[in-house]
Amino acid sequence: MPKRPITAKKPVRGSRTGRPIMALLDILGRRWTLRIMWELREGSLTSRALRTACDEASPTVIQTRLSELREAGLIELVQGDGYGLTELGKELNETFLPLHRFAERWSRQMAG
Repeated sequence: MPKRPITAKKPVRGSRTGRPIMALLDILGRRWTLRIMWELREGSLTSRALRTACDEASPTVIQTRLSELREAGLIELVQGDGYGLTELGKELNETFLPLHRFAERWSRQMAG
């Protein structure tokens, strides 16, 4: 009998199962979440710097996303530096790099 898939602690929006991939996609699909993760790829930023990098997104939304990402273990508050990626967050951001490279190629192709 096959093993049952590992599930997240609780079901998430759009999923009755709470499967880890559904939980992750739920978090990443929230407005500004991917942008925050991307902006932190080079190092820590304050919430104000993140807001500026995110085209002046609402401070309330940015703070909510920062709290959610901290709870998910993807970012952390760095003493004196603002917010930064955890090791887990850095690993996740590494998975974005092939998509980034593809987007760059695609953009050049569409422009040419």
